[in-house]
Amino acid sequence: MFKQFIYFTLFLILIACNAEKRPVSALLQYDAQIDTILPQMTLEEKIEMLHGKYLFASAGVERLGIADFNYADGPFGIREELQPNSWMPLGWENDQATFFPTGSALAATWSPELAYDYGTGLAREARFRGKDMLLGPAINIQRIPTGGRTYEYLSEDPVLSAALSVAYTKGVQDNGVAACLKHYALNNQENNRGTVNVIVGERAMREIYLPPFEAAVVEADAFGVMAAYNKVNGWWCAENDMLLNKILRDEWGFAGLVVSDWNGTHSTVQSIMNGLNVEMPGKRFLGQALLDSVKAGIVPEAVIDQRVREILRVRLAIKPVPAEEANQQMTSQAAQQEIAYQVASKSIVLLKNDGVLPLELSGKPVIAVIGDNATRKMASGGVGAGVKALYEVTPLEGLTKKIDDRATLVYEQGYEPEKLDWARMFGRKSKEQIEKDDREAALRNAELNEKALAVAATADIVLFFAGNNRVVETEASDRMSIQLPSGQDELMKKLYEVNPNIITILVSGAPNDLSTVNPLSRALLLSWFNGTEGGNALADVLLGNISPSGKLPFTLPIKLEDSPAYALRNYPQGEKAKDVFVNLVDETDAISKIEGEKDQPALNEDPNTAYYSEESLVGYRWFETKNLPVMYPFGHGLSYSTFNYSDLKVNKEKFGGNDEIILRFKLENTGSMAADEVVQAYVHRMNPSVDWPMKELKAFQRVSLQAGESKMLELNIPVSKLRYWNESNQQWESDLCELELMVGTSVSDIKLRKTILLK
Repeated sequence: MFKQFIYFTLFLILIACNAEKRPVSALLQYDAQIDTILPQMTLEEKIEMLHGKYLFASAGVERLGIADFNYADGPFGIREELQPNSWMPLGWENDQATFFPTGSALAATWSPELAYDYGTGLAREARFRGKDMLLGPAINIQRIPTGGRTYEYLSEDPVLSAALSVAYTKGVQDNGVAACLKHYALNNQENNRGTVNVIVGERAMREIYLPPFEAAVVEADAFGVMAAYNKVNGWWCAENDMLLNKILRDEWGFAGLVVSDWNGTHSTVQSIMNGLNVEMPGKRFLGQALLDSVKAGIVPEAVIDQRVREILRVRLAIKPVPAEEANQQMTSQAAQQEIAYQVASKSIVLLKNDGVLPLELSGKPVIAVIGDNATRKMASGGVGAGVKALYEVTPLEGLTKKIDDRATLVYEQGYEPEKLDWARMFGRKSKEQIEKDDREAALRNAELNEKALAVAATADIVLFFAGNNRVVETEASDRMSIQLPSGQDELMKKLYEVNPNIITILVSGAPNDLSTVNPLSRALLLSWFNGTEGGNALADVLLGNISPSGKLPFTLPIKLEDSPAYALRNYPQGEKAKDVFVNLVDETDAISKIEGEKDQPALNEDPNTAYYSEESLVGYRWFETKNLPVMYPFGHGLSYSTFNYSDLKVNKEKFGGNDEIILRFKLENTGSMAADEVVQAYVHRMNPSVDWPMKELKAFQRVSLQAGESKMLELNIPVSKLRYWNESNQQWESDLCELELMVGTSVSDIKLRKTILLK
C-alpha cells in the first residue's frame, strides 16, 4: 500500500512538472468572462448545454446571447444539410461541397504543409455553412489492414500521424472553426466497435496510439475531442477517467470540450464525472437523468459548472455565423478545389514501374481503360460520413480531358462492383436470396469480363482500374479479407493472356492483396479515394505532367495473415453484431431514437475483448522486427526522377536527455525532371535495456528539387522523443544506449547511417 502511495505521489509530481512545460491553451483566456456568465445561468440551462438539441447541434442559451453549437461532419468534406432530427437531406443546392482526398491519401503526401491547407479548406467550407466544430481529423492508428475506416485514418505510424494531425488541426482552427479529434481512443476496428473492450498495455497505448491525439492537443491546442465508442481496459471511452481526465486534461492540458460519438454515451454519473461534456445526439443520460442526479446530490453542481465552462470556452473562441449569413453561396469554391488537387497530385504512390510510365502518346495509341473504378465516384457510399460533392472528376474523365486527341481511349466496365446491401450486411436476407444474388452477380461479371477482354486484345496498352470502393471500405464494418473484390484477380489473369502490356491503378483507401496483380503489371499505382480533383491528378501523373511523389503511409503485406493482429490471432474476435451507429440511423426509426428516449434500445452487452498483445509492434514495426517480407514497405514510393543521398553528418556523437539530434545530409535530384522526394529518418537501438521495435520513424521532410538541383537538408530529433513509458514508474524514461540513425526513402531502403550514443 505504501509503495502504491509513493507511485501515486510520483505520478502527481510528474503531472505538475509536465504542466510547467506544456503550452497554455488559448481557451483559458475566456475564463474571466465565463465567471460572469455562469452565475446568470439556471441549472436547467446548464444541463441543456450538455446534450444534443438536434442531430448535429447542441444548445446554447438564447436569452444570454450564447448561440447553439453546430457540428460539421466529416473529416474529408462537409456533409450536406439534413433535417434537424432526421438523416433525410434538405435537398438544397448550396450545400454541394468539395470532396477532399480521404485520410490515407492525405497521409501519403507526408506533408504537414498540405495538411494545414487541407484543414484550411475544410474550415472555409464549414464557415460558409454556419458550422462551429468540424468532426475531424480522424487520427486513430491503422492497426489492422481490414479496418473499415483505414481510408479515413492517417497512418499506421504515430510520428507521421501526429505531424499531420497537428497541421490539419491548426489549419482548421486558424480559420475560425474548432477541430474535434476523433476517435479518442483506440478505435482501431469497426466490427463490434460499440461493444469491444480493448485490452492494451500502457506502454503501447502511450507510445503508439495516443501520440497523434497528444500532439494535436499540446502543439495545436485542439478545441474538441470525440470520445470513441469502444471500451479501453474495461471503461467506455465516454466515461473513462484515465483517458478523459488524468491524461487528456491533467497531463496534456486540454481545456476544451469532449463530445460523445453519436449514440456512444452509456451512463449519467460516470460520464459527467469522468469528463464527458456533450452527449450526442440525444439526451438519454445527460438530460433529465442528469438534472435529477444533481438535485439528488449525487452529482455536484460544481462539476456541471466545470463541464459548461469547458463548452463556453470553445463557444467564445469560435464566433458563430449568423443564420442569415450562412448558406448564401455554393459551399465548394475554386480555392478549396485547388487544395484538393494539390493533395491528390502529391498523394499518388508509384509502387512499380518498368519504364512504361509516363505514358508515351507519340504514336496515338489505343488505350483500353478497364474497370468500374475508372468511372466510379467515391464521395459517398457505404455507412458513415460522405460528401455531396459539387463535382468529382473520375479517372476516365481526367484521362479523356488531358489526353484529348493524342490517343484513343476505349472503356469497358470489366467487373460488377460491390454495392450497398443493408439487408445482407446486417443479416436480414435469407440464405436463398443471397445465393440467388451471388449467381446473378457472377453471370453479370462474366459478361463484363468478356467485353473487357475483347477491347484489351486489340489495344496497345491496358489501364486496369482495380481496388475497392466506398461500399467495400465502410464505417461500421471491417473487411473480411484484403483480397481484391469483384473477381478482379481472375480478370487480371485473363487480361494478361490477351495483352500483357498492363498498367494497374488501385483505387483504394486501404491495403489490398497484390500477389496476383503485382507480377502481371508493368506499372502499379495507388491512387486512393482521391477527391473532387482525383481524376485530373491521376491523369497528370500517368502522362508525366508531374512526377509521382506519394509514399505509403502503411505497409502492404504479402498476405493478410502476416500482419500482427492476424498473426497473433488477436483479430477478428468472433461474430459481428449490429453496429451502434447503424442502430441510430436505422431508416425505420431515426427520429424516435433521438427524441423518444424511452424508445431508444439499450446497447448490447459487450460480447468481445480485443487483446493488443502485439504491443508496440504495429505495422512496419512488426515486419521489421520479425524480419518478415512484405509486398511494399512503409514509406515506399517511386518517382520518374532519381535521387542521391550523401554526406550525412550529426551535430555531435553523444547526447543527453535535453539535447536535440540534428542530422544534416545532401540530397540531389539526379534525374531529368523536377520531382519531390520524402526523406525519412529512422532509429535503431543497438544495445537497449528494454524491448524496442527494430526500426522507428522519428523525422521526415518532403523536398522539391529541380532536375540537377541539390540541397543540404536538416532533420531534427529531440532526444525527449526517444523515451519509453515505464509502466512500473508511470513515467517517461530514457533508455541509454547506442543508437543507429538511418536516413532513407522507405523503412527498408536506407541510404545513410550513423551511430551515436545516448548518455
